[in-house]
Amino acid sequence: MALLARLASLVVLLVLWQAVSVYADVRTLPSPAAVAAFIGREAQKGDLFFNVGITLMRVAISFVIAMSLGCLLGIVLGRSKWADQILDTPLLVILNTPALVITVLAYVWLGLTETAAIVAVALNKLPNVAVIMREGARGLDPGLEEMAASYRFDRRTWIGNVLIPQLQPFVIAAARSGISLAWKIVLVVELIGRPNGVGFAINYYFQLFDVTAVIGYSLVFMTVMLAIDTLILQPIDAHVRRWR
Repeated sequence: MALLARLASLVVLLVLWQAVSVYADVRTLPSPAAVAAFIGREAQKGDLFFNVGITLMRVAISFVIAMSLGCLLGIVLGRSKWADQILDTPLLVILNTPALVITVLAYVWLGLTETAAIVAVALNKLPNVAVIMREGARGLDPGLEEMAASYRFDRRTWIGNVLIPQLQPFVIAAARSGISLAWKIVLVVELIGRPNGVGFAINYYFQLFDVTAVIGYSLVFMTVMLAIDTLILQPIDAHVRRWR
């Protein structure tokens, strides 16, 4: 039923889009058929697959870096009051700094390089992961902590049987919120200072005032990211909830 409801809403959206495009200027709101035709041409040339692939690579690398460092930082903050007091303000500063500012500063300090692009995205995502994981680390079950102490769990056993099982829902929540944030920031990073990728393509066609191309690239990449969430992250989330 949920799948049918989603398909029905998609059909309604397409019908509304088609209806509005009939009365709108074709240059500002092309029809679904025109956008689909552009996507087909771009895919046939290979540019679509190349740009989407490059962007996905950047999303994946920055996502892994942000999740790894953010999880470690969040656990440390949640388990150590001293560390939390020292690092809370810098974390809030980065968390509330606009993504555009971090991106521009990364390019200024590191140059218009691939490293700067990855660092910019990872820095924008890392504080969100750390904040979510901090709350999870703060809420560990005291009963399980007492059990671990009674049975004299070593560090490895404690991590595998006490810490990780309780933090899994928070890791999934951070991942699902993070993937949607990461790909949006990657597009901004590419638009400002990369010679390829979906963000670069959108900027290029924007300068040509080709709205069909802008919408086409946007729809393709949104579809890819929705597919990743639906086919990978949601099943993992459901499995973790059942397992717990």
